[in-house]
Formats: sequence, C-alpha cells, structure tokens
Amino acid sequence: MLIYFLDMFGTAIFAISGVLLAGRLKLDPFGVMVLASVTAIGGGTIRDMALGATPVFWIVDTNYVWVIIFTCLITMLAIRRPANLPWYFLPVADAIGLAVFVAIGIEKALQYEAPPMIAVLMGVLTGCGGGVIRDVLAREIPMVLRTEVYATACIIGGIIHTGALSLNIAPDVAMIFGIATTLTIRLAAIRWRLSLPTFSLRY
Repeated sequence: MLIYFLDMFGTAIFAISGVLLAGRLKLDPFGVMVLASVTAIGGGTIRDMALGATPVFWIVDTNYVWVIIFTCLITMLAIRRPANLPWYFLPVADAIGLAVFVAIGIEKALQYEAPPMIAVLMGVLTGCGGGVIRDVLAREIPMVLRTEVYATACIIGGIIHTGALSLNIAPDVAMIFGIATTLTIRLAAIRWRLSLPTFSLRY
C-alpha cells in the first residue's frame, strides 16, 4: 500500500510539473490537462504497451486519471505564483516520484518475465518517458537529454534493484534499495548541482 500511495504521489507531482509548464506556455485548460497527463502517465503507458500489458494501468485503475484531474484543478486554482514556493519543493518531490516510478516500472517488467537489462530500461522509461513527451510537445529539448543527472540516477538505481534480486534478496528489500539509490543520487545532483559532461563537435 505504501508503494501504491507513493505512486499516486508521484503521479500528482509529475502532473503538477506539466501544469506549471503549460502555465508558462499560456495554454488553455485542455492543453493543461494534456501536458499534465502525458507527464504523469506517459512513460508508464509506453512501458505497458511495450510489454503487452494491456489494458494499460490507468485504464485498469482509474484512480490515476482522477488524481491527474484533481491535481490540475487544484494547481490551476492555487498556484498562481509558482515563485512563492520554496525552490526545492518541486525538485525534491519530483525526485521521490521518479525513484518510485523507476522501481514500479522494473517490477512490472519482471512480472512479464523481462530480463534484468530490459527491466532496467522499462524502469527508466517509466520514470523519464512522460517528461520527454511533455518537453517535445512544448518544443523544448528533453531534460534527460541535457546535462542533468536524471536518467543516470534511474539507471544506477535500476541496476541496484535488479542486482539485489539476482542475489536472492527479498523483492521488497531490493525495491527499497533501488528507490533509495535513485533518490539519493537525484537529491545529491539537486543539492550540489551535479551534471554530466557535454558532447560537442568542433569544426
């Protein structure tokens, strides 16, 4: 149940990030809902389609849809000035949601008998896929393709998760290890502004 509630929390946080971007782009309410939805459930949707897990999770459990709807409404009404929020609120909350999404994606892939490497990729897709779709719709370079330590944290956390399972560690404990690893790396990157080196060509 704790993982389920954290999953709903992550869904809400990812939806908020979509709403804030939509507000910056001055979209109408439908546009707000679209950006919030693809951010919150886009990665998991692609994951389920890739694994053949149909109907996809938010069709089976409509709580995800209701969480997105209520989050959009509350955010549009309550957060008129995002600058009033502490700077660390959304990044930290996003890191928690990201870590949980990665673990859930891995567990879902393993349920469908995917090998560990594919399970890690499905975890990364679950955590990062929605943000990529959101940024593409907003005509921005996706954050995971820039220097942010974001997808890297997901990959390392996923490797720890699947590695622990390969050592016959209890699934719940392995999941906690993976979540803690992803969360720690992401929070460290936020705290100390860590980034990856860039690749550039000189002509």
